[in-house]
Amino acid sequence: MRIGSYESSEHDRENIGTAVVFLLIGLGVGALAGLLLAPKSGRLLRRDLKRGYEDARETLGEWADEAKDRVSEAKDRVSEAGERLRERGSELVEEVREGVRSKVEPLRRTIDRG
Repeated sequence: MRIGSYESSEHDRENIGTAVVFLLIGLGVGALAGLLLAPKSGRLLRRDLKRGYEDARETLGEWADEAKDRVSEAKDRVSEAGERLRERGSELVEEVREGVRSKVEPLRRTIDRG
């Protein structure tokens, strides 16, 4: 047995994510089994299943819309960052050119005189 502080790792986070996914799957299967085994008439059961399906579909649609919005925002931020990098790169190139010119010009004058 090791004694000391516990440090979580990426592997631990993956295990937690997997556990949450299986928990949600289990809850869904349990809810479906409960509906199918409940003493309801066929009409009531079909209505409940239809409502559950519509609710799940609506929720997934909302999640998809939110994901699209987040992707769009991230794309805009990446595009803006790229533009800033291009501008800064152009500025750096111009600074280097000016620095080279300032060093080369005196040498050129010396060569022309000599």
